[in-house]
Amino acid sequence: MTIQFDAHDAAVIADPYPALARLRRDDPVHWSKRLGGWMLTRHDDIRASLRDPRLSSDRMRPFFAHLPDETRTGLADLDAHMALWAVFNDPPIHTRLRGLMNRAFTSSAVAALRPRIEQIVHGLVDDLLQQNEADFIQAFAYPLPATVIAALLGVPQQDVDLLKHWSDDLGSFVLTSRLSPDKYARANGAIAEMNAYFGALVEERRKKPREDVITGLAMAAERGDFLSRDELVAACVLLLFAGHETTTHLLGNGLLALLRHPNQMQMLRENRGDSTMAANMVEEMLRWDGPSLAQVRVVAEDYELRGKMMRKGDRVFQMLAAANRDPEAFGDPDRFDIARTDSSRHITFGFGIHFCIGAPLARLEGQVAFPILLERLGEIALAAPPDWSDSIVVRGLNRLQIAYSAA
Repeated sequence: MTIQFDAHDAAVIADPYPALARLRRDDPVHWSKRLGGWMLTRHDDIRASLRDPRLSSDRMRPFFAHLPDETRTGLADLDAHMALWAVFNDPPIHTRLRGLMNRAFTSSAVAALRPRIEQIVHGLVDDLLQQNEADFIQAFAYPLPATVIAALLGVPQQDVDLLKHWSDDLGSFVLTSRLSPDKYARANGAIAEMNAYFGALVEERRKKPREDVITGLAMAAERGDFLSRDELVAACVLLLFAGHETTTHLLGNGLLALLRHPNQMQMLRENRGDSTMAANMVEEMLRWDGPSLAQVRVVAEDYELRGKMMRKGDRVFQMLAAANRDPEAFGDPDRFDIARTDSSRHITFGFGIHFCIGAPLARLEGQVAFPILLERLGEIALAAPPDWSDSIVVRGLNRLQIAYSAA
């Protein structure tokens, strides 16, 4: 019997794991007519494929190359900009671009943000406590990482909402939303605006350096890295976009997991001062229902796996969510357990040279946010059914309406 994974089905969008489990068991290298590409679902296969040079991250250039000339001309800003994102490049281009970002986006810079993150979290909880019901995504899960990444980059706080608007328009294209018929035009307009905005900030930091990532990027270029203005601007946009999107969904999905597993929420409440448990909790949230549903590659050289031949030019969907529930990699994988000891084997942030540069920041924000939330909020309950994003790449919520009281 042919196995199908209907990514358009509302039930699959809400809970993709049963369908992914069937594929992982019976057809782990699956050709999807719906997606127009191969789906990999086993942990070992995906982990190996993430480091295999026969699968290329350079998927934007062929996408734009196959568009009609008239369409491509109308998306010129988007075409030129996306080609400069490190995540859409292979070595040696990726090596050079990622090296620049690593130099500015350091672990010490992230760790130094902890007091600021705590301050932001308390401020957002103060706002939550002005009422007894809210959309957790809009009231907390979005503004926390957006404010933090803006502070790290050096973006003025008053511009965060404007940048979020542009980022959402860009995300409708990058994250393959299926419900946005005008997503290409919106993304092209957003890129034009963001290029102008960050271009001005880069030039300003070159003249008046500050202690922020944008200054670090600008100064790195001046030390002989020979990165163009466009490459610097693209790095800023990528860091802003990646720096809040993943964490928003970690926070939203994580709270929903706790709400659906009250015994785990109670365990966390009783041990909220335990930093080891907080760290382990975040890893389990990332594994059990993390913010990454899939990564996408393009076959650069014919690639055989489990008797299936993937041909050059084929798209490959590495279903990270399926890998993170693989019983060959995790004991009792469908059980959510913040005390389990094997959570850290998840591949939510990818693996290899494209491992998510924002992973340490996402982890830190989760480790800070949840203990404070559970310390200051009393009983928390769902006030409406969760509203899931329709993206095939991101696993996240558009809306999570909750009711709560003060602790």
